Formats: sequence, C-alpha cells, structure tokens
Amino acid sequence: MRIRIVDAFADRPFTGNPAGVVLLDSDPFPDDAHLQRIAAEVNLSETAFARRLPEGQEADWALRWFTPVTEVDMCGHATLATAHVLHTTGTAGGTVRFGARCGVLTAAAHADGSITLDFPTSDLTQVAAPDGLAEALHATPLGVHDTSRHIGDLLVELADERTVRSLAPDFAALARHSDRGVIATAAAEDPALGYDYVSRCFFPNVGIDEDPVTGSAHTALAPFWSARLGRAELTGLQASARTGLVRTAVRGDRTLLTGTAVTVIDGELLA
Repeated sequence: MRIRIVDAFADRPFTGNPAGVVLLDSDPFPDDAHLQRIAAEVNLSETAFARRLPEGQEADWALRWFTPVTEVDMCGHATLATAHVLHTTGTAGGTVRFGARCGVLTAAAHADGSITLDFPTSDLTQVAAPDGLAEALHATPLGVHDTSRHIGDLLVELADERTVRSLAPDFAALARHSDRGVIATAAAEDPALGYDYVSRCFFPNVGIDEDPVTGSAHTALAPFWSARLGRAELTGLQASARTGLVRTAVRGDRTLLTGTAVTVIDGELLA
C-alpha cells in the first residue's frame, strides 16, 4: 500500500500542514479499525484514504479522513493533498469530485500548480463566551461564534494579531468548550504583508492540540471576515509554527479554498 506525505497549503517543504495520502485499490474501504491504525501510525493531523468510484456516480473518488484518534467529517488540507497527488501522478486531471461525509467536494487544478477546493460554507451563530473559555485560552474574547455545520468549532475573535500569535492555551480546559475545538482569529496588523486576517486552530478533542493549517476552519473564517471587511475574496494566514496561506472566496453556501502543496515523502506501507 503506497503512502505519500504531502505538505498542504505550502509552497515549499516543511511548511503548511502535512497529510498522509493513501490511494486504495480495494472496494470497499478496508475496515475502519485498520484505517484508524494506519492514521495513528502516521500520526499527522489527518491521513486521507481515497478509492476510485465507478463511472456514472456523482463523485469520482470516495474520500475519508482520520486523525490519530478518530474519523472526521470534513478536512481541507488533506483534500488538497489528495488532489495534489492525483494530479502530480497523472491519476486524474482537471476537476476531481470527492464523495465525503460532508457531501460532494470538488478540487480544480490550475496551470500555476494551485488547487481550488469547493467546500460548504459553515454556519455562524453568535453565542455568549462559555464560562472558563478566556481562562483556557489565556486571552479575552471580543466575540464568539458557533460553527455547527460540519466542523463543530467555536470561532473566537481576539483583540489583535499579536494576541493570536502569542496564545498558549490550556488544552485540557479548552477541550470542554466545543465538539472539535477552537479557532482563534484577529484582523491582520498590516494587510500590506499579503494577508487579511490571522488564525490559529486548537482541536484537542480529536487528538490535535494545534493544527498547522486548517482548510475546514476557513469555511467559517472566510464568511466571518468577508462580512467584516466587505470583500468576498480574502487571504488568511494561519500563524502556527509551520504557517500557511489560504486564499478564500465566499460564494453563498459554498466557500472556495485555494492553495498549493508539495510532496515530501513517497513510500510503502508494509502492514
């Protein structure tokens, strides 16, 4: 079984978010326990498993994502990584349709090597800051939104970019406040640097204390900041240690996520 490690939302190795990508010949998928063991062994934020579907279906490939501890409903960076592998290996061309737990997702390849993902826009509902959230983040929220659709995070606006960059959360305490985790965000201090807003993502409930670059979170960040800034097309910087840029465009109930990827490991699973 061949596996690639791909840095997604990255233009060079060792940046962005690494994902495992496994293209399967089997039909149906191997049993869930085996997929979970592989994801635990790979031990990245997500490992994607894809298998080709018969012609005539609404999707070309079935796609699933596993963190080291659980399967998730939606994942952006591992979808970008999978599309990158399909295109760079000549397995697929043009636009690829993926059938996933969150519906049909598309990935369109461009001549410059970038890929645009078409994902469902997350719903945003303003809520009161839960008791203990500020203490868990070690920062005071300006506002909190629930992102119930598909991702189940709390989106927390903070005072400024410096506050987001300096966060050092209590992950055990943070895990009590949402289904998956917390997206912390603020406006860019200097948009002339090439990004409009910053974020960091903490997902202790699915075994990821901090996710390096999170495509799915941008289905909530994009509508949030587009409404604030009055522009449908923006660029977000996820300010993790690895960092990554996600170009976003809100199209009603769909959000487009554009980025590039780099394959860094190509090997064989022996178990």
